[in-house]
Amino acid sequence: MTRAHHHHRNRLRGFGYLSRLGPGVVTGAADDDPSGIGTYSQVGASFGLGYVWTAPVALPLAAAVQETAARLGLVTGKGLAALIRERFPRWVLYGSVLLVCVANVFNIGADLGAMAASLRLVVPVPQIALLFAFAAGTLALEVFVPYHQYSRVLRWLTLSLGAYVAVLFAVHVDWGTVARMVFVPGLPGGRSGLAALIAVFGTTVSPYLFFWQASEEVEEELEERKRAGRSARAPGPVKAEHCRLMRLDVVAGMASAVAVMFAIMVSSAVTLGAHGLTTIQTADQAARALRPIAGPVAGLLFALGVVGTGMLAVPVLAGSTAYALAETFGWREGLSRTLREAHGFYGAMAAALAVGLTLGFVGVNPIRALYFAAILNGLAAPPLILVMLLLSNSKDALGRWSAGWLSNVLVGAALILMTLLPLAYLLS
Repeated sequence: MTRAHHHHRNRLRGFGYLSRLGPGVVTGAADDDPSGIGTYSQVGASFGLGYVWTAPVALPLAAAVQETAARLGLVTGKGLAALIRERFPRWVLYGSVLLVCVANVFNIGADLGAMAASLRLVVPVPQIALLFAFAAGTLALEVFVPYHQYSRVLRWLTLSLGAYVAVLFAVHVDWGTVARMVFVPGLPGGRSGLAALIAVFGTTVSPYLFFWQASEEVEEELEERKRAGRSARAPGPVKAEHCRLMRLDVVAGMASAVAVMFAIMVSSAVTLGAHGLTTIQTADQAARALRPIAGPVAGLLFALGVVGTGMLAVPVLAGSTAYALAETFGWREGLSRTLREAHGFYGAMAAALAVGLTLGFVGVNPIRALYFAAILNGLAAPPLILVMLLLSNSKDALGRWSAGWLSNVLVGAALILMTLLPLAYLLS
């Protein structure tokens, strides 16, 4: 049986390829969520150009980990939690799901808080009202509007992140120093620098993206089969072309995410850090990085970027939590299903948003919370990467599509790096 897969990702070459990209680009856009913006801004302001070398290091590692998640979903037709449930002891399943759920709800709370704080720069509305509006709006959109439809609209808001690239051409940047810092890595800042590294890699190689990527590959397959009028029986074999398209999709998404990461870090270093603002406490302080090109409307531009990426990322955070719980407990799942068909799935999503929302009332500084969320992701990632590495090498599960040497080297490097960083921090 020939497999129909990803109607918009149906060929490798030809005009308009970008319009045919699939879950990988959405994942990449969600990777530059408010937590990412806050973390990269803080690291650039605090350490200048000292950590710009993390961008070229993070790209192959993040792409390899996301490709592994995508391949698991594409080949098996199952989400990550479902695969863990099948092939590991219960304690591994529950531990993995607990890690991602805890990291996700804190990330949701941090993102919602930052979105509200950013919008208040241009709209004088109480913080609490904005928190409820964003949480309720996100849930309503996920329940009643297919995510793939409204994400296309929201991606236009994320184009405001390109302003960080524009800043690089509006201010003086010593590109010789930048190049030296990229190719000659350093570790400035001692213990606080190690915490910054955990945050940078934690927000770039984020656990929620693993679960989301695998599940969205499955979701896209189901959508394509519905579109083709086929039954829901087991799909046919994956072709080499399918995997090549998936890999290009994933690499394109992660490359765009890391490019934005690099631009934010350099922009913050040459604006905020160079003018003595090394600790970002408020949204207004973070927005100052955009003033060289935006002037008095820097707050508006910053708010558009944070709200746009937040409205993309918060559904991914809540959705990955719901996928993980639904697959763990055998509930019907999927954004393509209605509320009546998958009430447990949507209930888990609502619960994740509700718990994240409560973090907005505990008095945590919204901008600092973004940094802490990135660190938490960095601590949660290593055991989940290990589980994925083991799954990807299972011939029984993936057959000819089990991991090759390059995938094993890159994913293994990500595992080692993200394991050693917390240990170095604790021992320093």
